[in-house]
Amino acid sequence: MVNVLEFFRNLPKKRCHECGNEMYEQADCYGNLCDECNHPAR
Repeated sequence: MVNVLEFFRNLPKKRCHECGNEMYEQADCYGNLCDECNHPAR
C-alpha cells in the first residue's frame, strides 16, 4: 500500500486547460485555467 503523502507528492503538476502552462494550485480553487487565461478582460 502506498503512503498517502508519497501519493500526493508524485502527482503531476497541474496545467492550464487552455494554454498548457503549469499552474500554481490553491487549496480553495478547483479551476482548470491559469490566471492569464481566466482574466475577465480577455
